[in-house]
Amino acid sequence: MPPFDVPEGDPFGPHNLPYGVFSPAGSAGSAGRRVGVRLGDHVLDAGAAARALDFPHADPLSAPDLNPLLAAGPAVWSEVRAALTEWVTRPAHRAAVEPHFHELSQVTLHLPFEVADYVDFYASEHHARNVGQIFRPDSPDPLTPNWKHLPIGYHGRAGTVVVSGTDVVRPSGQRKAPADPAPVFGPSIRLDIEAEVGFVVGVPSAQGTPVPLTGFRDHVFGLCLLNDWSARDIQAWEYVPLGPFLGKSFATSVSAWITPLAALEDARVAPPDRTHPLLPYLDDSAPGVEPGGYEVRISVAINGQVVAEPPFSTMYWTAAQQLAHLTVNGASLRTGDLYASGTVSGPEEGQRGSLLELTWNGRDPLELPDGKRAFLEDGDVVTLTAWAPGKDGGRIGLGEVEGRIVGG
Repeated sequence: MPPFDVPEGDPFGPHNLPYGVFSPAGSAGSAGRRVGVRLGDHVLDAGAAARALDFPHADPLSAPDLNPLLAAGPAVWSEVRAALTEWVTRPAHRAAVEPHFHELSQVTLHLPFEVADYVDFYASEHHARNVGQIFRPDSPDPLTPNWKHLPIGYHGRAGTVVVSGTDVVRPSGQRKAPADPAPVFGPSIRLDIEAEVGFVVGVPSAQGTPVPLTGFRDHVFGLCLLNDWSARDIQAWEYVPLGPFLGKSFATSVSAWITPLAALEDARVAPPDRTHPLLPYLDDSAPGVEPGGYEVRISVAINGQVVAEPPFSTMYWTAAQQLAHLTVNGASLRTGDLYASGTVSGPEEGQRGSLLELTWNGRDPLELPDGKRAFLEDGDVVTLTAWAPGKDGGRIGLGEVEGRIVGG
């Protein structure tokens, strides 16, 4: 099928056009990497098409990663998206553009941008309540006292963010069960997933200058699916008092495709009702602040069996609030910064975005066709997929994040 003939209803039609980085078949090394735009089951070499059409923004599209495009800012993002839409929809451009398409099945996909800093948040009230009930069952309130007043987060490790399809080596570290007399060292035996959405920063900010809620679109380019793998046993022993470290830093998987915010206008929704007054820098009820939520439907599968479908629209803290909080102390943004929503969980049992919640800390193992699972075993393949609503009932595909657990 010609690349332009995308079937009606395809979630990667011209209404989507996510960005990635690919190498054509037969190319070797990083020199063969190119910015690609997905259309159906094909990838357009965006730089080659831009040069063929003498497009003024061909340089950032000809880079080996997305960072130059990210840094170019909203005006360029808009011009590039408008041009790409025209190239793939108007017959007049077909002769010039068609030679620069590649079949998706014949290319190698790479990490689409160089990650500068990585931050993970804890923005789902349903997830936070579940975790509180698991670990503090006698507490009158499962939420910590600060939870409704600020989006809790921590700084992760940018160097271990990997693209979908990369194997995840089971991490080793110290662990100590409550009844054990002393810690032991060895592979994690409580390896878990966290189904999340990541947000990719394009335009940097100056140190000492906070980014307000209304500055979200000025800095954030787009979003992607993200799986923040977690070693629950290592984390439980190490996290007091400074928070997650080795239990989280070994791998974070992201989709090969970054969906621009401009493709998601029809997915914008109001966040859940706020139950506590917010300080002004986080108050998204203020005049001039647009709804900060997104309706994204996530599906989590283990070895091909769907185990959960978390709804992103239920997230209490929005990406704009997270960005405002991340910078309110004067911390600067850099091109390629990645910040993640935290585990996405909904109110129903089948909407929980981690095995910790789905199995209630291992008490209620999942029944899979190949056996029970409390936590992940070597050889397990975890796949996250997602879509968001588009115009006229259409869907915007967010690609997938997949990883296979291998023994350490």
